[in-house]
Amino acid sequence: QVQLVESGGGSVQAGGSLRLSCEASGYINPSSCMGWFRQAPGKGREGVAHIDSDGNPRYADAVKGRFTISKDNAKNTLYLQMNSLKPEDTAVYSCAASRFYSALCRFDDYYYWGQGTQVTVSS
Repeated sequence: QVQLVESGGGSVQAGGSLRLSCEASGYINPSSCMGWFRQAPGKGREGVAHIDSDGNPRYADAVKGRFTISKDNAKNTLYLQMNSLKPEDTAVYSCAASRFYSALCRFDDYYYWGQGTQVTVSS
């Protein structure tokens, strides 16, 4: 059974940086989509960034140029480097992985989910 465990969240002032990690236990298909999602209070879950099944990073417009997604297959770990943080980035951040290859990495493709880690950015 696959488990995803996030770490690295915390509180930071606007303009600061955080690095989130998502460690996977169990087998993750190397062609799986792996991504980061976030949910702010009173809002729905939104995609932040993902690495598609071909290994290409994709970003939401709101974080382009500020966030960088990467993964270390040897460590079975997904990362999200977040720079120039803004108060509107405040949310619970969760990582997710699909079971199989997906050309589009749609929301419904994600099967495994972590519990999430809180990121709070103060102005």
